[in-house]
Amino acid sequence: MPRKTTRSVQVGPVAVGGAAPIVVQSMTNTDTEDAVRTALQVADLARAGSELVRITVNTEAAANAVPDIRDRLLAMDIQVPLVGDFHFNGHKLLAAVPDCAEALAKYRINPGNVGRGAKRDGQFAQMIEIAARYDKPVRIGANWGSLDQELLARLLDENAASSAPKPLDQINREAVIKSALDSAERAVELGLDKSKIILSCKMSRVQDLIQVYESLAAQTDYALHLGLTEAGMGSKGIVASTAALAILLQQGIGDTIRISLTPEPGGDRSKEVIVAQEILQTMGLRSFTPMVTACPGCGRTSSTYFQELASRIQTYLRDSMPDWKQAHPGVEDMSVAVMGCVVNGPGESKHANIGISLPGTGERPIAPVYIDGEKAMTLKGDHIAEEFQQIVHQYVETHYSTESA
Repeated sequence: MPRKTTRSVQVGPVAVGGAAPIVVQSMTNTDTEDAVRTALQVADLARAGSELVRITVNTEAAANAVPDIRDRLLAMDIQVPLVGDFHFNGHKLLAAVPDCAEALAKYRINPGNVGRGAKRDGQFAQMIEIAARYDKPVRIGANWGSLDQELLARLLDENAASSAPKPLDQINREAVIKSALDSAERAVELGLDKSKIILSCKMSRVQDLIQVYESLAAQTDYALHLGLTEAGMGSKGIVASTAALAILLQQGIGDTIRISLTPEPGGDRSKEVIVAQEILQTMGLRSFTPMVTACPGCGRTSSTYFQELASRIQTYLRDSMPDWKQAHPGVEDMSVAVMGCVVNGPGESKHANIGISLPGTGERPIAPVYIDGEKAMTLKGDHIAEEFQQIVHQYVETHYSTESA
């Protein structure tokens, strides 16, 4: 589908907006003052596929740690751009620690948390002037959980005086949009080039997010960052984020995305990266890793073997991608099917590059394998999983190589 954004922003080596692919980003949850732990988590997120990684910069010690984090990443051969997340005191930190201002690839400014009253304009101006001095792009990220209270109060007063007042939720949505657009206009007046600005208007309810971004996209050609803020844990966070972002992405709205999942206790932060990739890949917008088609199982499936094999193959494919990305270009578009019985098994297997149809209840204990639509062999015995994984490996080696690219 056509993209609505025409303006492109360069964030280090990563292009956002215009004709560039939709960019996946994430954020650390470590204490940035701990440069070692933060660098390690950034590296994990980057290896999982995050193309931008945001880090909290909330204290002078955190700001001082940023150049060290960048250097540690470079020593690990991790080139991912770092984005500094600033609230309340960003103007002080960027001015006090110029090495931090230089080391970051982008700044994130929340216009609702820049300052209050007479201080707000000056503190916002200070951050924008530093961004312009160091030639850094800025994401102006309004959030309905931290709205500019003066702006909101003014809009509420105007609405109350109207002969046809609007619902409160609509005023909140309009306030978020106006906060982002007015702040972008002010940043340009202060000398920041329009090609350095990305906008976001974060909401935590699906319908609010959709309405806000549809309106925002109709009013501006700035690159847009999408994300359902405070999406929640587990399936709720995944479903809510997917429901909102898929509708917007299908309309061509959005240039970079983040899935704001609350991790399970001790959970892997990189899960949000995988979810973002899978949204884009299942929609046909980008490819990141070979995808596995697998049936849900029913009364015809006699065991969980096909589930275990599907999980094993999916893990194998994802774990192999860091090496395959360089050695086997195009492999991310490969499709694999692992099916549990004869009803849809052969048909789905024929549609995939490689497919296996495992025996269901009452079926012969054999598993036909299909390669590019043709039956290639039949597996049986106790080592079907190992043999099928080897078939997948051989297919990658022979069909995706630098010589054939």
